[in-house]
Amino acid sequence: MDTPSTTCDESSEVDARDDYGDIDDVEQRRGRHRREASSDVSSECSGEPGSPYGSPYPRWPVCSIAKAPPPPPPPLLQKLGAARRGAGRDRKAGDGELQLIKERFSKLLLGEDMSGSGKGVSTAVAISNAITNLYATVFGGCHRLEPLLAEKRSMWRREMDCLLSVCDYIVELFPSKEIMPDGTVREVMATRPRSDIYVNLPALEKLDDMLLEILDSFQKTEFWYVNDKGQKDSCAAAAAAPCRPVSHRDGDKWWLPVPCVTKPGLTESARRDLRQKHDCASQIHKAAMAINNGVLAEIRIPELYKQTLPKCGRASVGDLIYRHMSFPGKFSPEYLLDRLEISSEHDALEAADRVEAAMHVWRRKASQGHSRSPWSAVKELMESDKNVMLASRAGDVLLCLKQRFPGLSQTTLDASKIQYNKDVGQAILEGYSRVLESLAYNIVTCIDDVLFADESARKI
Repeated sequence: MDTPSTTCDESSEVDARDDYGDIDDVEQRRGRHRREASSDVSSECSGEPGSPYGSPYPRWPVCSIAKAPPPPPPPLLQKLGAARRGAGRDRKAGDGELQLIKERFSKLLLGEDMSGSGKGVSTAVAISNAITNLYATVFGGCHRLEPLLAEKRSMWRREMDCLLSVCDYIVELFPSKEIMPDGTVREVMATRPRSDIYVNLPALEKLDDMLLEILDSFQKTEFWYVNDKGQKDSCAAAAAAPCRPVSHRDGDKWWLPVPCVTKPGLTESARRDLRQKHDCASQIHKAAMAINNGVLAEIRIPELYKQTLPKCGRASVGDLIYRHMSFPGKFSPEYLLDRLEISSEHDALEAADRVEAAMHVWRRKASQGHSRSPWSAVKELMESDKNVMLASRAGDVLLCLKQRFPGLSQTTLDASKIQYNKDVGQAILEGYSRVLESLAYNIVTCIDDVLFADESARKI
């Protein structure tokens, strides 16, 4: 009976020795790998003559520090199979435009505050600044009657389409009816584009296309420009008879290029074509200015500007202007401006600020009993009031002043409205109309320079 137990003990001991033998083999192999690895490291780090990492201190070998592998992505990214931002991403030809759009979009969301701390401007101001900066980039050096470069034209179209796309989502609700499948009719609220955007934005886009068409029409011209070195630009007409450049600016805006024509002057067809384009650009300028004035009139006046208004309108405009405006007879704003003898844009802007401030003082006095009514309604209700008359005449003087000086800068009130405006739709319409007004004025001015050079050449 003892034999079987002895046999089992011997077999178990044999199995145990076999298991321990396998473990010993594994430990021996691990020890051998450790010794080989340590020998490799010691050979690299030792100061032996054949080693490139020789060190004068045998106890402190100089070892090469291996670059640590990049940390693995978080478990969530590993589970989703997502890579880190920008890792292993191929850059294609169209990525430049995509990156530009991302940059513009990010600046709009951040309100031009790159720190992301929420101290940026409002979205309306950011879009207005983006339109202004885009215009300066594309048309800032456009002081000649020549086609716009292809890359600049593409940039203008692409980025303006991106900025104007915001208007596609500015809507207003209106009651409508919907017919159900069973024939019943129910009342619902539908959406449509906001009325001011629906009316003004297509008109501005049409004016934009017309201005670019005018610039594109100057392919082959009978005039040319002189560059900064006094040399003729590469132009077919430049090979004709030379002509001394003539300007009517009298030192004003001396940095602008001066056009040149041949001594006989322009041909009759070229002169007629220039005048037609001049009239077209002038009409575009008036249309853009009308839209801009209408949009600015709808923007609320900031409270900070109201606090700076004087208590009396007469103190703002002065005695001379007040006497002419308060005269009970017929009033002529042109005659008043002639009496003021305004010769520079700086004086014109100062006069516009004073007249505009007085206009709002008189409007505020006339609207004291009708604070919630618009000015048009107050004007009809209190037509015989003296403050209404003075405010209306101040508006006529301001309009005549802007027409007499079409390149006039923004008044203090206009700049304040743009700065504190919160309405994105109004910001887009105001900025778009303002840059188109500036472009149309520049084209009109350039055509005037060519016509003046033509008249001077014919007198020689």
